[in-house]
Amino acid sequence: MQRSLISLAVTALMGLSAGAPALAAAAPAAKAAQVTTQLPRTAVPTHYAVSLTPDAANSSFSASVTIAIEIKQATNRLTLNASELKFSAANISAGPGKAVHAASKIDVNEEQQTATFHFAEALKPGSYQLKLDYTGVIGTQASGMFSLDYENGGAKKRALYTQFENSDARRVIPSWDEPFYKATFALEATVPAGQMAVSNMPVASTTKLADGRELVRFATSPKMSTYLLFFGLGEFERASAVEDGVELGVITQKGSLGQAQFALDSSRAVLKEYNDYFGVKYPLSKLDNVAAPGRSQFFGAMENWGAIFTFEYGILLDPRTATQSDKETAFLVAAHEMAHQWFGDLVTMAWWDDLWLNEGFASWMESRTTDRLHPEWNWSLRAVGTREGAMERDALATTHAIVQRINSVEQASQAFDAITYSKGESVIRMLENYVGDEAWRTGVRSYIAKHAYGNTVSDDLWREVEKAAHKPVTAIAHDFTLQPGVPLIRVSEAVCKNGKATIQLTQGEYSKDQENKKPLSWRVPVIAQTVGGATVRTVVNGGKASMTLPGCGAVLVNAGQSGYYRTLYAPKAFATLTDSFATMPAIDQLGLLADSWSLGMAGLMPASGFMDLASKAPVDAAPQVWQRIANALGGLHAHFEGKPEQRAALDRYARARLAPVLARIGWTAAKDEAAPVANLRETLITTLGEVGDDGVIAEAHRRYAAFATDKDALPAALRRPVLGVIAAHADAATWNQLRAAAQAEQSTMIKSELYDLLGSANDKALAQRALELALTDEAGATASASIISHVSHGHPDLAFDFAIAHREQIEKKVDGSSRSRYFPALGGSSADPAMIGKLQAYAKQHLSADAQGDTKTAIAAIEYRIKVRSKRLPQIDAWLAQHQRG
Repeated sequence: MQRSLISLAVTALMGLSAGAPALAAAAPAAKAAQVTTQLPRTAVPTHYAVSLTPDAANSSFSASVTIAIEIKQATNRLTLNASELKFSAANISAGPGKAVHAASKIDVNEEQQTATFHFAEALKPGSYQLKLDYTGVIGTQASGMFSLDYENGGAKKRALYTQFENSDARRVIPSWDEPFYKATFALEATVPAGQMAVSNMPVASTTKLADGRELVRFATSPKMSTYLLFFGLGEFERASAVEDGVELGVITQKGSLGQAQFALDSSRAVLKEYNDYFGVKYPLSKLDNVAAPGRSQFFGAMENWGAIFTFEYGILLDPRTATQSDKETAFLVAAHEMAHQWFGDLVTMAWWDDLWLNEGFASWMESRTTDRLHPEWNWSLRAVGTREGAMERDALATTHAIVQRINSVEQASQAFDAITYSKGESVIRMLENYVGDEAWRTGVRSYIAKHAYGNTVSDDLWREVEKAAHKPVTAIAHDFTLQPGVPLIRVSEAVCKNGKATIQLTQGEYSKDQENKKPLSWRVPVIAQTVGGATVRTVVNGGKASMTLPGCGAVLVNAGQSGYYRTLYAPKAFATLTDSFATMPAIDQLGLLADSWSLGMAGLMPASGFMDLASKAPVDAAPQVWQRIANALGGLHAHFEGKPEQRAALDRYARARLAPVLARIGWTAAKDEAAPVANLRETLITTLGEVGDDGVIAEAHRRYAAFATDKDALPAALRRPVLGVIAAHADAATWNQLRAAAQAEQSTMIKSELYDLLGSANDKALAQRALELALTDEAGATASASIISHVSHGHPDLAFDFAIAHREQIEKKVDGSSRSRYFPALGGSSADPAMIGKLQAYAKQHLSADAQGDTKTAIAAIEYRIKVRSKRLPQIDAWLAQHQRG
């Protein structure tokens, strides 16, 4: 699952399914008794035959399912997962021609999300057919079966989709809704004529019914987990292409197919790459990507086997608005979700404890594939930012291990976070670098082939990689996946002798909020070099190591930035690196900037160290380096809220540092401009707008005014940053203009962007208007929550207080999977101590104990932000005063 792009996602083999490729059957990765379940283990499903009849107009559906089950021990009851379903009949038989026994009683437990079917006589071990007739609801948010309303050609339309991860298949099909219970699925649906029905498998037959509707039957799926089943229905159209014998498709609302070509081309390239990399070809005959209007606060795309679901903004490229960043996003989404077709769909984690086996690997694979297939984007530099996102979360006391204990559905939903995705990706990158890419791939290939159509735990992967690498991978992997936290490698000053530099390394732990914490112990793979010299490797084991490097220049530790650890240099060693900053490779410049920023804000080195490095960056440094500097200066601007004199000094420095870079690359792209420069331009315009650059603000207003009569005044590449500046500095008249544009816009993607902008105003009165607008239906059922989120970026206390005051209304505008995360996120960027009490009160009143993880993390972030503002910003003030004299 792709993490939401707004905020911005983890097992016993039951044999090969009929029609699936002839891969070797694997032994179960874990015994049944060792795999978590919330259901009795008296029965196991092997096949679901599902018949759906959706009624989109009335937001309901009727259905029946016949489940082939194997009863393992005698019982007079069967308990399945079910939520918001009403049963009209339930019976069981031992097969065709056998007696049919109706359930004597049906107990539905909505709190536990189960339905228990009682039978008068005990069912002996053996094969049975359980048939259930029931009805359910079609919601307006992305969980279970849901509808998305939109306009097309001025007419109102409604499309239906499903979203089952992590535990919402039970809202549509009573089932053993856990990843360990794999089964085959045969789906049929009765649908209006003229609409397209989509599922995991190709359509096997379409029959016209007497009442004018159609009965669509899909081919039987391979064995898979319930959360991967998909159904979609609407006025769609489809573009397709064939690659390696697989029919690839992109499905859109009618009229939008022209925006899907890049996604289709990308899917072809990625499929070819993955068939080769995994050594096991994609096992289904088709793979669609279904683009849907709207959005979710929980996710951006979902890897349903053979029928990926993606919100339009994550895959379609509207030529009026698409930027280089949008193009990158479309490719990343395709690469991520297609990686899941192997890591997650073909081989599935046994239980949500190992969610990272899905998401961390897919995140790593998307980055690796993007860098390989689009080298012009220089994607490898993004690895530092990915690692930083993980470390900043991982350094709080509220962090968790990559492999974590999951006890409930709510905990599983909260596991889709930066630790699972970004730390998972970063640790994989480190381990691949440690064993070598060929050994890593050999291990992955063996893992996929051995466990195809089955379920696994993390050690199944380590076992295969270690076998291929002939190196002790498991021990290192356990250190980084079974315990939380970030190693800290302290680097001594180098001692130079006979043309070689010797350094001492000491392992501690990087923590943002536990100053006296006893460090955990890791075995840490370290790569170091003198700047410009050859690299040397070691593993810090037992807390200490010594390294001798060729050359006597500045010593750089974590050269190439593949390691998951912070590097803290002795003061003179850091000063030497600062002097060499301009000559370093861009990836190491990014790593040094990241470490100096985070260690400075945590009080482990002077907070001004980052400023020293930023002052050394040449105007022609890599675009990614300037993006990092601009984002940090923008972050400082936010930290100085309420301190006008200090903020003014910071803003003067930011303008002086960034304006020459924008002047160098210009507002208009040069011919054959490198792709990362386009992203830098967006960042610079946005940040310079934030820090009050008069020239940027004036140019944004000029282009916005001219756009009414000259569409070329706002080309696609500039539209988003310019409108962002306009919205942030909007007065009432401008805000009304943006709202009118949103009301008139026909494209659901652009309409959502415009409504989001209404929540971006710096003016508090306009922010309040945006909040009130979000309570209405004007923006659409899935857009309101996003508007409130955008208000929270600039006005967290205002947004949180408003959301709590209208909690019941707003909960209906947020998908159920993200409610326990949504409200804490609104207040999480506050720096007001009072917000801590508000969050605690919210959690106590509205959340169960196992659903409070995000609330605790939000509180920890607020406490840290308060500490930064009181203890670290004075060092930035002093640095600015010293460097702005005269």
